[in-house]
Amino acid sequence: MGDESGLEILSKLEKEQTNLSLLQERLSKSAQITKGIGNILNTFEQRLSRLEETILPVYNETESLQKAQYNIDCTMQLLDNVIGYYEVSSNVENIIEKGPGEGGIELDKYIDALNRLYNAQKYFEKNIPQSVELINVSSFFHKGSDKLNSEFKTILDKYNVPILPVVLLDLINFEESKETKALPKQIPPEAKEQLIKISSWLLSHNRDEFLTVYGKTRGNVLQRSLTMLRNHQKSVSGGSVHGTTSSPMLKAKFPNRHEAKRQHSTRRLQAFERKANRMFLRASQTLEHSTGLNLGTRRASHLDTSYSGEEVDNEQEMENYLICVIALHKLMQLEQHLMKEIITQTHRPRVFELIVREAMDTLVQDGENIVTRAKKCIQRHDFGTVLVIFPIFKQLRALKPDFDRTIEQCDLNVKHKFESILHMLQATGAKALDDFIESLRSDSVTQLPPDGTVHELTSNVIMFLEQLLDYSDTIGIVLGQDPSYARQLEKLKYSDQNKAFIGLYIKRVLVQLNHTLISKSEQYSDVALKALFRLNNNNYVLKSLQRSNLLELYLISEPNCEEYYYTSIQEHKKAYSQCWNKLLNYIELDDPYQHGEKLKDKERAALKEKFAGFNKEIDEISKVQRGYSIPDIELRESIKRDNKELIIPKYNAFYNRYGVLNFTKNPEKYIKHKPDEVSAITDRFFDVAA
Repeated sequence: MGDESGLEILSKLEKEQTNLSLLQERLSKSAQITKGIGNILNTFEQRLSRLEETILPVYNETESLQKAQYNIDCTMQLLDNVIGYYEVSSNVENIIEKGPGEGGIELDKYIDALNRLYNAQKYFEKNIPQSVELINVSSFFHKGSDKLNSEFKTILDKYNVPILPVVLLDLINFEESKETKALPKQIPPEAKEQLIKISSWLLSHNRDEFLTVYGKTRGNVLQRSLTMLRNHQKSVSGGSVHGTTSSPMLKAKFPNRHEAKRQHSTRRLQAFERKANRMFLRASQTLEHSTGLNLGTRRASHLDTSYSGEEVDNEQEMENYLICVIALHKLMQLEQHLMKEIITQTHRPRVFELIVREAMDTLVQDGENIVTRAKKCIQRHDFGTVLVIFPIFKQLRALKPDFDRTIEQCDLNVKHKFESILHMLQATGAKALDDFIESLRSDSVTQLPPDGTVHELTSNVIMFLEQLLDYSDTIGIVLGQDPSYARQLEKLKYSDQNKAFIGLYIKRVLVQLNHTLISKSEQYSDVALKALFRLNNNNYVLKSLQRSNLLELYLISEPNCEEYYYTSIQEHKKAYSQCWNKLLNYIELDDPYQHGEKLKDKERAALKEKFAGFNKEIDEISKVQRGYSIPDIELRESIKRDNKELIIPKYNAFYNRYGVLNFTKNPEKYIKHKPDEVSAITDRFFDVAA
């Protein structure tokens, strides 16, 4: 076993020695190969070094030649460019002389010529400022720029056409639908494109004269459009005095009972009314209500608000003014739309101000004329006509946000112009309201209705107040500027301020009306007529308040107003009943006459006096009071009933007691009226026809 293990170990040793010898042999060969590769690399490096030493000078020389060639080419280009600058004047002279536009040079070619002149001018200014060529180039450039400015104006003038009134009114009246209303093409696309190119070039070369030209030219178009609209309105409304073409604003809300209503219809203005209602959301109903007070023929009242041709003229003028304001706003929007494509954003405020300045000045002047006319109406107490101030103020106030957005980029002067119109209208409306109350206080008309009926002053006041209901929100705003109303409002603590202001105003008017009527009634010498006059007027005011929304507003400022009028009516009825005192004294049952007894001469004389006095008194009262008037049927029947209840029972007792006594040989001379005849007599009171 031991020998076999030793042999196996010797075998492995021999094998490992063989492998070791083989490995040593291979290491020797690898060393030889490595040495050979090293020698090859050294040889390659030596050769490459010699090649670099040979090629590098050639490369450097080639690079120098390339740079020289580049410099020569650049120099040649610069020389060609400089030579071109010297030749620009002669090359573009013909183009500049002909000018751009029709019969001349195409715009793009003309602008290219100007650019060449501009570049040459900059070259000579920088490099040869004393050169004669600079003078020539500059002269041609300025001349060409001026002609380009002129071409801009020529294109504008060519399309300087105002919008026709029919087209403008159609834009105002157009009812929005699914289809968009096409705007009028003021300048064709190709002309507009030319204007854009010219304006862009001029601005880039510090020539902004065309901005003023554009502003004034388009401003003239706008102004002419408005002028044509005004002339159109005058021609359309020429027959308005007779009601043939008057607008819906002139419909009489309270027509005279003796006069047929005047019919007014104009399709154009009715369409305008519909458009205005859409434009002014909070003022949508104003133009549907009337503002004229048609009270029939003129009488002596200090507050006459009757229909007249001048009133129609005033209202027509004011409505036309409102249409012009809306038309101006539409024209301003059209001009803004057009300007956005031609004028850059930076210069639009300045140009737009030039466009709208003259039209805004005219608008303010027209507003001042209306206010002046309204003030004259106030001076002569024609307050019904002044009422049209309020729908104008309401509509303009509703339009103000849109107007402000349109002119927001203009300076404060333009913005304040529209504000000044509103201020004038508001101040005039406030003065009209105050002067109306003052005119009640100072009413100098002394003539009173001989029949004691409702005074015209009362009916005019009620009609005026009822008219105010159409503009309660607007009038509330006007009154709210008065500190006295503001202080009173704090005491009322009512949520709707405008209604509260109107309620306070109604209270002031009716309180002053009552004072004035009481003062006037003192002119009546007849106590009964004085009482009936006060009764008729108080009853008329109460019924008028109850049939309209005036009472609701009056209750805000005076919760006990109804109770006051009811109490006053009862007091006036009681005062009226005093007219029967003398008659009642004749039929008092105060003498102890007995039936069948022989009367003494003194007693017969007393009875004759009683019957004769009654007859005379009833005849006189009947004759007088048949001429008295109580227009309200319910009140009239109430007074008749009160008269019967006061007289008939007492006369019936008097008649039954003394009518059978033998106090005269001629009873028909003294006993003229039976109780039923007296009742019939009182039924004929307050009836002139009877």
